[in-house]
Amino acid sequence: MIKKLWILFKATFMISASTSGGYVILSMMRRRFVEDLKWISDEEMLDLTSLAQSAPGPIAINGSILLGYRICGYAGAYITMFGTVLPPLIIMSLVTYFYDFVVQFQLIRFMLRGMQAGVAAIIFDVTLGLFINVIKQKSIVLDLLMALAFAVAFFTKINIFYLAIFCAVCGLVKTNLLLRKEGRI
Repeated sequence: MIKKLWILFKATFMISASTSGGYVILSMMRRRFVEDLKWISDEEMLDLTSLAQSAPGPIAINGSILLGYRICGYAGAYITMFGTVLPPLIIMSLVTYFYDFVVQFQLIRFMLRGMQAGVAAIIFDVTLGLFINVIKQKSIVLDLLMALAFAVAFFTKINIFYLAIFCAVCGLVKTNLLLRKEGRI
């Protein structure tokens, strides 16, 4: 058991240290634990990935916790979570500590600007994907809610948290009404 836990920690630590998170980590975990070690099946990994996507929080952390739990129970879940979180924690701590020194270099400033552009592109892609999913549902209520939320966020100084809560309540009310109409409640 200890040897398996050590392998879990080492593998998740190395994968997390060498990737940028999300689906990349899950595909690397699949390669390591399904193909190389054969500790779980492809179907199990697909199920774990689906669960990791549906749970709130970062998909890399969710996936590593589920994988660790599947292989070694609670101890495995804690070990893989720690192995996945530790590399970014170390990197961010070092960056924070040395930021004032490092930011003096022109090359580093250019790299940070490039990273900002990359993050903006990722956020735009996610936003566009969510927008397309809402439009595909062909719901006037959802379309109006999306337009209203955008307008309120763009033209007012209302805290985005309150806007998100409002939209969540609207979604719950719409779902409740739909389920009542279908006779499920």
